[in-house]
Amino acid sequence: MTSLKTLILHPDSGVRTSIREALRGSKLVRVLGETVCAEEALELHRAVGYGIIFLVMNPDDSSEGADLAQSLGASKHKPGLIFIADDETKAYLAFELGAIDYLIWPPDENRMNKTLERIARFKSHFREVPHPSDWEESGSGVETGEETLQLSLEDDEQDRFLSALKNAWDYSQTRQPEIEKLPVNQDGSMILIPYTQIIFVEAYEDYSYVHTSTQKFLTSHRLKNLEERLEPHRFFRVHRKYLVNLEMVTEIASLPGSNFMLRTAGRTRIELPISRRRIGKLKQILGM
Repeated sequence: MTSLKTLILHPDSGVRTSIREALRGSKLVRVLGETVCAEEALELHRAVGYGIIFLVMNPDDSSEGADLAQSLGASKHKPGLIFIADDETKAYLAFELGAIDYLIWPPDENRMNKTLERIARFKSHFREVPHPSDWEESGSGVETGEETLQLSLEDDEQDRFLSALKNAWDYSQTRQPEIEKLPVNQDGSMILIPYTQIIFVEAYEDYSYVHTSTQKFLTSHRLKNLEERLEPHRFFRVHRKYLVNLEMVTEIASLPGSNFMLRTAGRTRIELPISRRRIGKLKQILGM
């Protein structure tokens, strides 16, 4: 396995040494440079072509790390950025700048292992997301590679879901065109995904995947934060790991036992069971 050439940008020599020691023995990365200056780091990157850069991001420090990240933003082959900080105050900015991880230094061994796991995922997948111009129109009928997620709903969750579905259904009769979009940083480019193209959002560790009809995008947003942002736009938390766009419910299926199943659009469908005693309310909401 080819190691990713790695650069360390940090003003503290002790931290740089600690990063080297933490990476020692890993076959994923090979440290080939240290610097305290963003300008020098950029020159080194142009000459060496690093795959991973560890860089400082502290509130009271100089902006070396942020400056370098911004300079690399338009790079065709942007390296994976791992920000090193004293606390979590700059985490949001770091992920907006394209971080694959944000480490509060010093991390324990388990946390460093998680960083190495994220480096491994970056190494394998960081070029898989196509440009938005390659998106297929929603509703094109392309369902290749489809998978289905079957989720259970507790009684109180069913009631809340039906109430949210009713609100979405009523609102959709008079809704105006949406202009809201979710910014997602992908390989140095800021992609704007219209809320209307999002089918569901899936929690993934401290991040989340945003699913459209044909693609999914890894974002730096937590599911809880996206729930607060998208709930006014007819999204509903149907599960601790899933947030669904209720306007993307495309099918009401009848199942054995007088149960109904709601399905969403896209390659990955979410099936939500509705119990027998709530079928009447569902039919009333949908005018069935």
